Amino acid sequence: MATQAVCKAQGVVASAIRSSVTRPVASLSCAAPLQSRKANVFVPQRPMGLRSRKLTTVTSAAANGTGLPIDLRGKKAFIAGVADDQGFGWAIAKCLAEAGAEISLGVWVPALNIFETSLRRGKFDESRKLSNGSLMEFAHVYPMDAVFDTLEDVPQDVKENKRYAGSEGWTVSECAAKVGKDWGNVDILVHSLANGPEVQKPLLETSRRGYLAAMSASSYSFVSLLQRFGPLMTEGGAAISLTYIAADRVIPGYGGGMSSAKAALESDTKVLAYEAGRKYGVRVNTISAGPLGSRAAKAIGFIDDMIRYSYENAAMKKELAATEVGNVATFLLSPLASAVTGQTVYVDNGLSIMGLAMDSKTLERSA
Repeated sequence: MATQAVCKAQGVVASAIRSSVTRPVASLSCAAPLQSRKANVFVPQRPMGLRSRKLTTVTSAAANGTGLPIDLRGKKAFIAGVADDQGFGWAIAKCLAEAGAEISLGVWVPALNIFETSLRRGKFDESRKLSNGSLMEFAHVYPMDAVFDTLEDVPQDVKENKRYAGSEGWTVSECAAKVGKDWGNVDILVHSLANGPEVQKPLLETSRRGYLAAMSASSYSFVSLLQRFGPLMTEGGAAISLTYIAADRVIPGYGGGMSSAKAALESDTKVLAYEAGRKYGVRVNTISAGPLGSRAAKAIGFIDDMIRYSYENAAMKKELAATEVGNVATFLLSPLASAVTGQTVYVDNGLSIMGLAMDSKTLERSA
């Protein structure tokens, strides 16, 4: 009797597996797009008050062996921190657009006019080109300063600053309200923000004001974004930020409290993954990217040295391309990473695994 029961159960499982596999399509000329569907799956019995009423999302892919494409058509992505076409934020936007996502940007208020003018005059057209020949378009471009949560938080001197003149509704809460009005919901949230006014000062010479400013702009801003955008995000959505190896390794010259801010960002990623996961059903991760010679990075003052150091000492001896970070971000923000949350993912050619500088003079041996 027990044997019959086991055989019957195995037959049921085998039947369920067969029914969940996508059959090969007739044509092998291109990969079928990734499909997501709802399916009832077995869950342990619990009291009704504790049992989840939601169905588990099962991801099926083409079974013809032609690929596992990322399909984000119909998804809405808000990216905070893009100010030009050189940084990681732009690369992530472009990769998400390649996958079919609709993109809106939150641009730092003092940089907004230059960004919009460059966009309008076609200065970004070459960078906007997608693989199908079309140009990446933005559904909305909002002014945003993630240092301020509400209008009441903005000091009078900032309100009167000429660089903010003509812009309104640029605090985090106001920007979230605009996005909610225009879009209704958001599937993807990208935090590409960092600033440390005293970044070139050693930590021992950093003022309290400079240290807290770095923490506010570079790490708490991610908390603020999830506080305000979380209620707009669809269940199964994802958020991501960008960190740096200085969070857990000493990088002399990366000062002003920025290393502390990145460490806080990585710690917050874990806590936010739990809290946003339980509250909104949203995944939260961060990418620790290698050095890139963007305009923002040049403010550090020694980014070219860091690029050369990484080239000589990383596991993969090559320069990092922004698109490589964009590709990983797109994966983490897609259903393919549906079980990945609370992680710091290194995209740095393997620099973070090395414990020895291969170009060190101490390794030189006389003939």
